[in-house]
Amino acid sequence: MSGSSATVETDPTTSDGPLSPDGPQAPDGPLTPEHYDELARAKDRIKPIRRAAGVAAFNGWTIAIIAALSLPFAVLGWDGLLVSIGLFIVAYFEFRGRRQLLKFDPGGASLLGWNQVGFLSLIIVYCLWMLFGGTSDIENHPELSQFLGTAGKELYRSLVITLYGSVIVLSLVFQGGNAIYYFTRRKYVDAYLHETPQWVRDFQRATAAN
Repeated sequence: MSGSSATVETDPTTSDGPLSPDGPQAPDGPLTPEHYDELARAKDRIKPIRRAAGVAAFNGWTIAIIAALSLPFAVLGWDGLLVSIGLFIVAYFEFRGRRQLLKFDPGGASLLGWNQVGFLSLIIVYCLWMLFGGTSDIENHPELSQFLGTAGKELYRSLVITLYGSVIVLSLVFQGGNAIYYFTRRKYVDAYLHETPQWVRDFQRATAAN
């Protein structure tokens, strides 16, 4: 006995079953295409915030290392001790501001900005103390002063002024620039909070790096 068999059209991309007459079906899941679009937009909004957090991490570790390296000099006098303590405080607030940024707290940007202003003030005060407080005055070292003579002492003083003056200028550029950079990040945090739904903020806060 002969007969014809019906051919069942299958989906070429899968072997799980026949092709639906309505076309390929989207996989079931809790998120809609609109949700994915919202996540993509939020990802773009968060980029400046996470970049600022990365800058804060770099600054924090750099300052902490400098603070640790300055500890041996802290035993030489109270001025060295104060500098070491000040550096550790700056490093602490740099990390604290970073954590606030990763939690999308606008106050984190302001904290980081003022922290850089404080760091700049610490550097300037230290340099001025070294220039005018007598610490670097060669007259405090009679033997060296006698060895260098008048011309040598003038050269030494010029070098000291150049050194600490350069540190002040460079600090105004770098720490001042960092402060401006951090202060201007606040608008990105505010925009993110205003334009991003709560469920997206919760998701990105949970997945933010610590």
